[in-house]
Amino acid sequence: MIGFVRRFALAAIASVFAGSFPALAQDYPSKPVRIVVPFAAGGPSDILARFLAQKLSTNWKQPVIVDNRAGAGGALGASMVAKSAPDGYTLLLSDTGVITVGPALTANLPYAPRDLAPIINLAKNWLVLVAPANSTLNSLSDIVARDKAKPGSVSYASAGAGSTPHLAGEKLAAAAHVKMTHIPYKGSGPALNDVVAGQVDTLITSTAAAMPFIKGGKLKVIAVTSMQRLAVLPDARTASESGLPGFEAVGAQGLFAPAGTPPDIIRKLNAEVAALIRLPDMQERWNQMALSAYDNTPEQFAVWLAEQSEQWAKLIKEAGVKAE
Repeated sequence: MIGFVRRFALAAIASVFAGSFPALAQDYPSKPVRIVVPFAAGGPSDILARFLAQKLSTNWKQPVIVDNRAGAGGALGASMVAKSAPDGYTLLLSDTGVITVGPALTANLPYAPRDLAPIINLAKNWLVLVAPANSTLNSLSDIVARDKAKPGSVSYASAGAGSTPHLAGEKLAAAAHVKMTHIPYKGSGPALNDVVAGQVDTLITSTAAAMPFIKGGKLKVIAVTSMQRLAVLPDARTASESGLPGFEAVGAQGLFAPAGTPPDIIRKLNAEVAALIRLPDMQERWNQMALSAYDNTPEQFAVWLAEQSEQWAKLIKEAGVKAE
């Protein structure tokens, strides 16, 4: 499975740069562009897509429309884009899990990673392990100690089985040699509410989702999953600092096009979006969402996707993770 997923991810590089095409980017775009978001409105992908669409529309003097097509954990919207004409007028802005996790977790997806050409990695989002403010768990050492006394006694909530926070929890438990009990929820909102109420011991979720509760004194941070401390949580220790050297678990938001989209259009999109990411107001928006702005070339993005695909596929297999 691991080699299978990695080959699919690496094939994305070839999907961008294989073949020869006329220089089409000079006149692109000459009509409205649609950005498909495979999740409901209001989430990170949707917020980033709408902010980006506004900027691109101004630059291009063409409408850029955000089209939410939620369903099947992102597979519905990803499949729609994968099957669209490869002309640059239908794009996908999504959590990269549709490439790195979905194929290893779900059999018979209606698309394959090779059907989507990577354009740019827009942002990385780090996760936090949090507990109720009045919990006796204050560190990873506390979790390890309780697990040794009573294996499996520490529970953690996530936004759902097979979600990036769930997989990060499995990775954390494996690295710490503990058996944490996973409690899946239908989204981060219900999970946050139950952890605040003390019905579950801990929660792994996005930094952005947890921040209002952390600032409000309802949750405390046990560890963050980045290699360096986060600017928005400077006092929060990383998992690496807390006894798990080198530990990292990261999500990301990426922009994709249908495989076969002309390379000059891919490169134009990459360059223009990268320039927008560097603008002060865009940087501020990323910071407000506790995201790390991140721009790279299509080739670099494809290699990163391949590495993440292999990592998560290995974890899914070893931990026996199943989709909901």
